Order: sequence, then structure tokens, then C-alpha cells
Amino acid sequence: MFERFTRGARATVKGAVAHAERAGADAVTEEHLLLALLEQDGGRAAFAVAALGLQDRRASLDAAFAEARRRGGLTRADTDALAGIGIDIGAIVSRVEGAHGEGALDRGRGNRRWWWSGHRPFTSGAKTVLENSLRVALGRGDRSIGEEHLLLALTAKPGVVADVLAEHGATYAAVQRALYGRDADGGQGHAQAG
Repeated sequence: MFERFTRGARATVKGAVAHAERAGADAVTEEHLLLALLEQDGGRAAFAVAALGLQDRRASLDAAFAEARRRGGLTRADTDALAGIGIDIGAIVSRVEGAHGEGALDRGRGNRRWWWSGHRPFTSGAKTVLENSLRVALGRGDRSIGEEHLLLALTAKPGVVADVLAEHGATYAAVQRALYGRDADGGQGHAQAG
């Protein structure tokens, strides 16, 4: 599959690995893929990111991801659903952090199983995004997988990254419009991954 990735998409994947390394994360996550996409210059994805104002709201994105990590990776929808049945995630997080320290529920850090191989693994969610980027590209009739396909796949995969992007106005439909304008489906029909 990686032979189909454009130079920009490969740079995004390498950038995601670098983000994971700098963060001391056990594995490369969807969040790392998004952060690497936000740093890309040129190309359709960079244009869509700028058009949607995501660069200008980078601090807000970082804060939303930090809060999600603090909640153990639960999305806002998960938190709201649990609140609906009387479970206060904020209170649980506070009690756990009181007993075990701040960030105790952050799943991104832990044992360093990767150290001996020299390679950080990708989480199943990050792998799914990469696979779905192929589906998005094929659905559009594109022969290669670019950063724009990665961005669309990130918005399509349910989870924290898609929720945070949606909170910042970057839903699948909004990204698709920013990328392709009025011809959002490329004449191929709706090709949402997931």
C-alpha cells in the first residue's frame, strides 16, 4: 500500500512517527497523523487545513487532545453518554489522578516495548486511518494516496481525532468541500471511508 503514497503522504507518516518520538509515546496514533498533517506545506491537505482555520486554532486542538488523553481516550460523545446514565467521568479522572498522579489515564505512555526494535508500532486506529485513506482514494478514482486522503480518513474514523476536528468545524463534509469544492464527490458518488 505504501507504494501508492505520494511524497507528501509519506512525509506525513514520517512526521507522525517523529511526533510520537518527541511525545515519548509507545505507538503512533491518529493524533500524531493529524499533527503531522498540520505541519505539511503545499498540497491539497495544507490548503484545506488553512481554509478551515485549523492552523489558527492549533492551541485549541492541542488542548482538546490533552483533555481527551486525560480522560483515558474517551471522546466527548462517550463522556456525554456516560453522564446520561449517571457516570461522571470528570469525577473519576480526578479521583484516579488524586491517587496515581496527573495523567494517570493517558494511554499514550507506558512500557517502552518498541525500544529494542527501533521502530514504534502504529495503533490499530492509526492503521485503520491508513487503510481508509486507500478507500477514500479509490472511491475518488485517484491512483495514489495523498495527504488529502489521510485528512479525509481522519475525519471519517469515529474517535477522538474525528470528534476534535468536528468541534473545530472540520467534519468529513467540510473537509471534502474545502478540498474539492462543489465537485466534492469527484463524480464518483460519496466515498466516505469507515
